[in-house]
Amino acid sequence: MSEASELRLLLTADAVGGVWTHAVELAAGLSSAGVATTLATLGPAPTPRQIAAAEVYPGVTVAPTGLPLDWLARSAGEISDAAEALAAFARAASADVVHLHSAAYALADYGVPVIVSCHSCLATWWETMRDGPPAADFEWRVAATAHGHVAADRLVAPTAAFARATRAAYGLAHEPVVVPNGIGAAPRDEPVSPGAASVFTVGRLWDEAKDVATLDLAAARIAVPFEAAGALASPDGAAAIRLQTIQALGQLSADEVRARLARRPVFASAARYEPFGLAALEAARAGCPLVLSDIPTLRELWNGAALFAAPGDADGFADHIARLLDAPNERAHFGALARQRSRRFTRDAMTAGMLRLYREALSAPDHVGAAA
Repeated sequence: MSEASELRLLLTADAVGGVWTHAVELAAGLSSAGVATTLATLGPAPTPRQIAAAEVYPGVTVAPTGLPLDWLARSAGEISDAAEALAAFARAASADVVHLHSAAYALADYGVPVIVSCHSCLATWWETMRDGPPAADFEWRVAATAHGHVAADRLVAPTAAFARATRAAYGLAHEPVVVPNGIGAAPRDEPVSPGAASVFTVGRLWDEAKDVATLDLAAARIAVPFEAAGALASPDGAAAIRLQTIQALGQLSADEVRARLARRPVFASAARYEPFGLAALEAARAGCPLVLSDIPTLRELWNGAALFAAPGDADGFADHIARLLDAPNERAHFGALARQRSRRFTRDAMTAGMLRLYREALSAPDHVGAAA
C-alpha cells in the first residue's frame, strides 16, 4: 500500500475513558490523511453522541461489535472466540491494517498486518500495584497478552518508560516503538492568565491505580472547591470508591470536561500507574497548572512543566496545590509551562508516527498481503 489514501484501517477501542479519546483523535488525524477507519468498539456500546462526534470526520465509521473487553472476559476461550469474531469483522470491512488496543486479540488470523498498542496491561499493572506473583485469574489473561505480543507485526507504546516496562514484564526481544498520544492542533502561543482558585481531576475514579483516595485526603487540607469527574464504580460493579471531601461530579461529557478545564483550575493526578495520561494533556492544553504523581511515565512527559509529589503522599499533593492556590502568578507560570509542553503532543504528530508504522508493516516481506 503506497499511499495513505488507499488505506483501510480497522481500529479497536472501548467507549469509556482514555482509549476512546485516543482512538477518536487518531481516526480524526487519519481522516485528514485520507485513511478510511472503521472504529470497532468492544464492551459497552458508545452513546449516540459519541458516535456522532467520531463520525463527523470523513471516512470514519463507528461499529459497535458487542465483543467483550479483554479484562472483563471470563475465560481464555471467550477471548479466543472474540478474537476470531473480530478477525471476521476485519475481513468484512476489507481492512488493509488492523490496529488493536488489546494484544490478547492479536491471536486470530487477520490476514493483514496487526499493530498492537501497549497502552495498559495486567502484568505491568500488577507489578506496579501489587507484590508477589499474579493472582490465578490474572495468569491466563497475562498469557494471552504475551502470546498476542509475539503474534503482532508491530508493538507501539505511548511513552518510553512504558515501552521499557512492557518489554521487561513480558521478556520481549525489543521494546515497542514509541508514538506519544496526541490531541488536536498545537495551542496558540499566547499568555496564560491565572485561572480559577479551584482543583479538578478526571478519570476512572473507582480505579485504585488512579489513587483518587490520596487526592481525597489532600482535599481535606485545601480550602477551595476540589471537583472530580468520572465514574465512582467500575463497569462490572466489582470496584468502587466513596469520596469524603472531593465533590464527585459523575460522568461528564467531553465538552463538559473541556468547559471546566477552560477555567484553568489546578489539575491534579495522583496516579500510581499511568502509561500516558490523556487527562493531564487535555488540562495542559487548556493552560491548567499540573500537580502530578512522580512516576516514570509522567516525569518523562512533564518534567520541568509540572509539580510532582511522591505516589501516595497526600501531604505532598496538598502542599503543592496550596502553593499554587496562594500564588496566582505561579499558577499562571505553571499553566504556561504545561501548555507549552503540550505542543509536543499533537494529533498530527501522533498520526504521522502511526502512519509510519502502518506503512512499515505493509511493506515488510513477511506479512500476508505483501505480494498483493
